[in-house]
Amino acid sequence: MKSKPESITLFLDYDGTLHDCIRIYAPAFRKVYQELIAAGIAQPAAFSDQALSRWLGLSVKEMWDDFMPELPQARKEFYGMRIGAEMFRLTSTGHAALYPGAADTLRKLKAQGYRLVFLSNCQRSYLETHRSAFHLTQYFSDFFCAEDFPGDSKWEIYRTVSSHFPGQHVIIGDRKQDMEIAQRFGLPSIGCTYGYGAPGELDSASLLISDVVALESAITHVI
Repeated sequence: MKSKPESITLFLDYDGTLHDCIRIYAPAFRKVYQELIAAGIAQPAAFSDQALSRWLGLSVKEMWDDFMPELPQARKEFYGMRIGAEMFRLTSTGHAALYPGAADTLRKLKAQGYRLVFLSNCQRSYLETHRSAFHLTQYFSDFFCAEDFPGDSKWEIYRTVSSHFPGQHVIIGDRKQDMEIAQRFGLPSIGCTYGYGAPGELDSASLLISDVVALESAITHVI
């Protein structure tokens, strides 16, 4: 017998799962990269949206450790904040967007009785900006972001908070960090192929979807 929605918690990633993040990340990164060039830290280079998407869904530390591992930590933090500030500006001026159908899908899931939990590798300021811009509190009962758990990977954050939510859990996301949660804890998972994961990252998902509007029906197939 399938569980009732009210006994099920959906842990949802944000960027690449609900939010079309490349729309603000790409221009923010390119602007800050020009600052790196001006400071003599980097050489001129072109970055396609596809190349930049590899860092979406990673924590700020993971992104800079991969992009410029030799950069001193203080500068990683400074330029990471610069990218964040520009993304904040772009969001505040209406350039950010959820995927088409995302808001309606969240509304339907909440109305059906599912408990929705926001679980992202983002910073707290980013979360608060988007919570305000897209009125996310009307959908989500709780919000967890990487900055609130210094040094913890996404699965470690889940381990810390999961006991607050009795019942069955489903993990939903577009990157390997989301699938790792499901694998480590034996949970059903939904992989979002329309997001930013590289080939193979979602191979362990219980079910794959190619559009966020398919999430509603997908949940009934994994629980």
